[in-house]
Amino acid sequence: VQLQASGGGLVQAGGSLRLSCAASGRTFSSYNMGWFRQAPGKERDIVAVISWSGAITYYTDSVKGRFTISRDNAKNTVYLQMNSLKPEDTAVYYCAADPGLMPSRYAKTYDYWGQGTLVTVSS
Repeated sequence: VQLQASGGGLVQAGGSLRLSCAASGRTFSSYNMGWFRQAPGKERDIVAVISWSGAITYYTDSVKGRFTISRDNAKNTVYLQMNSLKPEDTAVYYCAADPGLMPSRYAKTYDYWGQGTLVTVSS
């Protein structure tokens, strides 16, 4: 699976962005998908996860109520809608694919990674 993330950019605090991650290959619908982020000087952290069917989602506490993960298996694409953005959301955002049975919060379970897209939130 090859992943291509897009949609990052510069936005003011309180604004919104929608990230997209397009996947190649016919098996996209069998993968759990995750969005991670890495701020300068920090480790890569989980943001949100969605199961292969879309039935199960997980959000890290800091984005609950502001971010929404979704997927369209017909389009081989996973999305991250980000609302009420804060300066602390500034990071490079990565999408990743996990072939496991259950969606995971841990980066080590993800086999495929996109190249990252930069989100900058100004105060």
